Formats: sequence, C-alpha cells, structure tokens
Amino acid sequence: MSEKVLQYDKPSLQGTLTIPGDKSVSHRSVMFGAIATGKTTVDGFLLGEDCLSTIDCFRKLGVKIDVEGTNVSIDSPGIDGWQEPTEVLYTGNSGTTTRLMLGILAGSTVHSVMIGDASIGKRPMRRVIDPLRQMGAHITGRADGQYTPLAIQGTTLQAIDYHMPVASAQVKSAILLAGLRAEGTTIVRETEVSRDHTERMLRQFGAQVDEVDGVISFKGGQTLTGTHVSVPGDISSAAFFLVAGAICEKSKIMLKNVGINPTRDGIIEVLQNMGATMTLMPYEDSQSEPTATITIETSTLKGTTIEGDIIPRLIDEIPILALLATQANGKTIIKDAEELKVKETDRITAVVDELKKLGASIEATEDGMIIEGPTPLRGAGLKTYGDHRIGMMGAVAALITDGAVILDDAECIAVSYPSFFEHIEEVK
Repeated sequence: MSEKVLQYDKPSLQGTLTIPGDKSVSHRSVMFGAIATGKTTVDGFLLGEDCLSTIDCFRKLGVKIDVEGTNVSIDSPGIDGWQEPTEVLYTGNSGTTTRLMLGILAGSTVHSVMIGDASIGKRPMRRVIDPLRQMGAHITGRADGQYTPLAIQGTTLQAIDYHMPVASAQVKSAILLAGLRAEGTTIVRETEVSRDHTERMLRQFGAQVDEVDGVISFKGGQTLTGTHVSVPGDISSAAFFLVAGAICEKSKIMLKNVGINPTRDGIIEVLQNMGATMTLMPYEDSQSEPTATITIETSTLKGTTIEGDIIPRLIDEIPILALLATQANGKTIIKDAEELKVKETDRITAVVDELKKLGASIEATEDGMIIEGPTPLRGAGLKTYGDHRIGMMGAVAALITDGAVILDDAECIAVSYPSFFEHIEEVK
C-alpha cells in the first residue's frame, strides 16, 4: 500500500479530458475475441489492472493477445482450440473476470482453477454458480463454491429458463456466455434491467439475441466471428470528474467520448434532477455502444431521492454521488442499494464512515444512506479499503476540503483508472 497526501487548495477546474476506456466493454472485448474464431481488434482498451487480469487468463488458455498502447489484437482458434492451462488463472481484484469466466469455462473443453486476491476471496460466487450448475456445470470450490478458489471442469451444458433474483449484469452475462455452448435456447428473465454490454457484443460478433420486455433468449451452438471493437470512455470513471466539475468553484470540464449506454446512464439523470449545469453532445453511433461529449460546470445543486430501477444504472457511481450530495441543498436519500454490500467492500459502510471523517452529515441505512447538505468538508486521513471507487471519492473530496486528505492506499485506483491523478493535474 502507498499512502498519498492530497492538498489542492480548492482549485477551479478547467479543460478537456478523454476518459479511459469502459472497463465492462474492455473485459468483454477480450472475452468475446478469445471465444470467437479469427482475429479481433480493439481500440480504446482500458489498461487497468482488472482488464489486464482478463488478458492474462486467456493467454494461459493459449489465446494469442498482443497489446500496443490502448490497441489490443486477439488471434484465437475459437473456444474448442484452447489449451488446458498449466497454471492457476489469477483474476486479481476483478469480479467481472471471475464471474464471467465461470460461464465461459463451464462450457469449454478444459479443466481450470481460478483464484483472485483477498477481496475476491470474500465476494459471493454462488449467485453465478447456482444457475450454471442448473445448466450442468461442474464447478467446485470453497464453501461449496461460494468463494474462490474455484475449479471448473468444462462439460456439455443444457439451456435453462432463469428468473434473475437481483439485477446483476455479471450473473446474466455468465449465463448467456454459458448459453453459447448449451444445447437448446437459454432464456434470462429480468425484472430490473441490468447493463446490457454482453447482449450488444454478442450481436456485434455475429450472434442472434432476442429481447422482448426484459426476456432475453439466445440459441446455443452459435459461432462467433472475430471483429473490431471500439471501446467508449467509461461513464463510471467519468462520474468522478462530472461531480468534481459540479462542486468545485468556477469550473468547466469537457469529457470526450463517454459511453452513454442507457443501462449505465443513471448518473446523468441524477445530475440533471439535482440541477447540474451540464450538456451532452452525442456522437453518431457507429458501434454498438452510444457515446457523447459531456460538459459540466459549477452548479447549484438540490437534494434528491435515488431509488428503484435507476439503482442498477448507477450502482458503481453511488460513492461519488454521496460526496456530491454533501454539497447539495437539502436531503438526499439513497435506497434499494443493498448490492453495495457485496462490492469490493461493503460500500454503504465504507462511504458513510469515510465521509463522516471529512465532516459530512451522513447516516447509513439498511439499503443505502441519507445525506444532509450543503456541508463544508475538512481534511482527514481516509481508508480506501483497497476499493478503487472509494479511493477516487476521497481524492475528489480533497478538491474542496479545508486541509489535506490522506489516502492510505492510492494504488488501488489503478484497477479502473490508472491515469486518474494525472487527469486531476491536467484540469486543476
């Protein structure tokens, strides 16, 4: 761990940033390229530690992957041409890698073992493994597969009709990826829509996916063909600068090529509801993911209630939205966000505890938090819990605090945003 002292003396933020590539799309571009036959090329790839873990896993399966800057090429024989790995597949801090790989490996022809870091070792895997076992997957692990390490023996799978108990793109994606190799038609039924990058990318690689009123159906045995993927900027990373631009005095920041996938754009809706001074200029949608240039300025904000079906569209942005709420007029209530408890850390507890150290008026609830604002914030020593989003929340807070903010572990931010502190320097 590396402690980092941040003291910015309340700067006004000005300038233009190109946000690093979307983490979810970057993961999937490699996964789909490795499953597909032929060559896949990717531009705008996120060179964060999580996505590099995905590349490392597929290299151990014998897939040829070259990285040159943010350009990646994947030359794959297709899933039936993979080699059985002689090493354990290490997924680092990446829940996406771990959970989606379960779906992919379950229907493969190889035996493999996966393990992640200490954080991954505490995150629940049965939510993915249970439906995969219903499909016939052979997966064993600690606490009957609840935790890593996990061993997967690839086998022939059968399609299932699965009702999603919670909105989870990772669970849905693991089932759909297993469905690629399953006999019959896999059906996933969502009551709340989760991010749809997997469905979009399946189509981009040549598969037919049907979707009507939250029911996704997908016929097994389809072959994917290598293609080109352009990765948009990650809206979850952009969120930290959207909030910074709104709460820092005399600020105006332009963020280029940000993904505005409608299953991910809850942060935009909340900012608009709170009165943020913000404009969006959409690009022509030449790829499967829509993008826009977003401009944010210093804003007079009002409290709001964040609840219901918007939560899955901004679950990763709640830590930074909590900071935003400390500077809004009135009460902000966040609820229906129990999923925060099983992220990299219990983000409800972590966010509340760390913002209280800065002087915020914030209380935890069973499924979220209540924040009163506006509140002047002071410097303090903060724990990141090894969670990149808690770390970045603390760093953005340092832009408006009286006194320094000291992060106990700033290195964790590299998981999703390696250039984060460089970008702060560019605009402050």
